[in-house]
Amino acid sequence: MVAGVLFIAFGLLLAGGVPVGIGLGLAGALAIVLAGQSIMAMPTNVYAGIAKYPLIAIPMFVLVGSVFERTGVALRLVRFASAIVGAGRGALASVAVLVAMVLGGITGSGPANSAAVGQVMTKSMVEDGYPRPFIASTVAAAAATDILIPPSIAFIVYAVLVPGVSVPAIFAAGMIPGLLAGLFIIGAVVGISILRDFGGKAQAREVLTLWQTFSEAIWGLLAPVVILGGMRIGIFTPTEAAVVAVFYGLFVGFVVYRTLTFRDVYEMLVEAGEISAVILIVVALATVFAWSTSTLGIVRPIAEWIVGLGLGSGGTLVLLTLVLVVVGMFLDGISIFLILLPILLPIAATFGWDLTWFGVVLTMMIAIGQFTPPMAVNLMVSCRIAGVGMETTLPWVTWLVLAMTAAAAAVMAVPDLALWLPRAMGLG
Repeated sequence: MVAGVLFIAFGLLLAGGVPVGIGLGLAGALAIVLAGQSIMAMPTNVYAGIAKYPLIAIPMFVLVGSVFERTGVALRLVRFASAIVGAGRGALASVAVLVAMVLGGITGSGPANSAAVGQVMTKSMVEDGYPRPFIASTVAAAAATDILIPPSIAFIVYAVLVPGVSVPAIFAAGMIPGLLAGLFIIGAVVGISILRDFGGKAQAREVLTLWQTFSEAIWGLLAPVVILGGMRIGIFTPTEAAVVAVFYGLFVGFVVYRTLTFRDVYEMLVEAGEISAVILIVVALATVFAWSTSTLGIVRPIAEWIVGLGLGSGGTLVLLTLVLVVVGMFLDGISIFLILLPILLPIAATFGWDLTWFGVVLTMMIAIGQFTPPMAVNLMVSCRIAGVGMETTLPWVTWLVLAMTAAAAAVMAVPDLALWLPRAMGLG
């Protein structure tokens, strides 16, 4: 009875336009009251939800994304990637994906990546003969690799919530699947471009030399190396790496490129503060929801029911991934983790799944949801920048969803695609 009220109340609040975090908190509080529990459990859980040291990295990585977006790193990466790829059908589309993957090693946020790449690439891709709906689809799908290629805010939250999973280990585990997803997307956009004759239409194109563009982009290319390399050799923790990345970005903006002003810094701090506040409010209030599901005995019956379907390890994994793709169309990755992990972890334990690999698989499904209509957050951003309606992207985004699904299927079938690198680095 209480379980039904909990989920129905949350669904009605979402349908009524209540923000996700507030809906989670109110539904959880209602379940606590109906179950006769003390409402004083709510403030305790709200505090416990965010009083975790690794979560300090979230506002820092959000700020890193803002810093690198304003320094002009994205534009320089586009020039360098264009010099590598050249001109022709599918070339600029490939550049958009490559740049999004590099920025994924800096920003940690899919929508932020979608905005940065979309603002830089849309105009030049239109001039080169790409239709705007295809541009929006490509940018949104490419930006979805952001939560797979470290640093990833979703990975940080997962590691905080799951005992035995460290942030460095899941960061390393996401690297190869993230690159694989990017390569599958590149294959799809190039194939579509060749078949539909997209690209290579610009009348005049600046001649870009590889060395010149590399020297301009080197500071942006080094950012992921500084962040991940410093964690690997033990100079700093993931939380400290986020702070180092902020100062690195400020150094590049003020000293190297000289594109930042103190007014920019103020605006970036405000923007990062607002985004971080939203994320941490969701984390805090979702903890009330998660506490309700576990304390009221809701989790075990659901987990036992799913295991009892008799689908086996592979069938259960396929079922869960399908559910996650659908849920990912409506909710962000952090909310999904906080709501569903209490149910998913007992299932993973039943089948003996590696929790680091499982986290990567879950995140890949969430990434697919980020650019799958109707509520795809990445696609919303890229469509707004491209000036098109989301419904116009369906002929193109469907193929890109299939491409990333194929990459996810490869990681599910071959767990070493995720687990080899952390083992080789001595992280798990």
